[in-house]
Amino acid sequence: MTTQADTHTPLVVRTRDELRDAQMRWALAGPLDGAADDGPGRRVVVMTMGALHEGHLELVRTARTEAGANGQVVVTIFVNPLQFGQGEDLDRYPRDLEGDVAKLAGVGADVVFAPTPDVVYPDGDPVVRVSAGYVGEVLEGEHRPGHLDGVLTVVLKLMHLVRPDVALFGEKDAQQLLAVRRMVRDLEVPVEVVGVPTVRESDGLALSSRNAYLTGDERERALTLSRALRAGSDAAEQGATGVINAAREVLDGADGVVVDYLALVDPATVQAVPDDFSGRALLLVAARVGTTRLIDNQAVEVLPQR
Repeated sequence: MTTQADTHTPLVVRTRDELRDAQMRWALAGPLDGAADDGPGRRVVVMTMGALHEGHLELVRTARTEAGANGQVVVTIFVNPLQFGQGEDLDRYPRDLEGDVAKLAGVGADVVFAPTPDVVYPDGDPVVRVSAGYVGEVLEGEHRPGHLDGVLTVVLKLMHLVRPDVALFGEKDAQQLLAVRRMVRDLEVPVEVVGVPTVRESDGLALSSRNAYLTGDERERALTLSRALRAGSDAAEQGATGVINAAREVLDGADGVVVDYLALVDPATVQAVPDDFSGRALLLVAARVGTTRLIDNQAVEVLPQR
């Protein structure tokens, strides 16, 4: 257990037995000296694939607050093969467990669960998997078939292994967050799912582990995504069609940016909103810059048209 002021390195566990031992020792430890005796606190999990950046660390800081002084924060680091399609970057996805653990020192993580694939999938690829349903068939699902099924399968397995009270996810992966929330609700998983706002560089680029793939020129071109989202948001008074047109104009004017999709959707369903829509919507974009695929989104309050 830790407080936000502590700088100790979290305990790293690699197996199911080691994870259970860490959980049992926490449950038996009782409240920290000087902390309010409010019981054992809550266990909060942040699920990652490693290659941690400031966005991940902000999730962990938020987790520390959610857990409280007597709670336990678990960070999982696992590059899940089920969510990578053929020809995607599974083999070259950045892996640096030692560096990741060093970054987690002092931000509130108590335990790092870093299993190998044979720990998560002891019988090989699972025969029974979670289906994302229609949520996994549009947008990301259309361009990465089976991706969200793989995400939900590993998220559910990790929830069973870690047994958290709360699970935190970044809002940058908006469709993933919606799918996880829907799975938890539909399958009666006793976990509270909390979204944490996207962390950006000072120039607006959304933080992503895949940003490490970008060259200097590609990084400059990648800013087109956040610029398009801002342009769309600024056109909110022109209605849903105006939002899409303003964002598309920025994307169409950029060299070296290949758009997979641009969509204005209902944040509760990820379904495209009608032209006469008004209210809160999500503007989503996915594009390739060089060989790197990036996603981003922004909430937009679409104004009614007279």
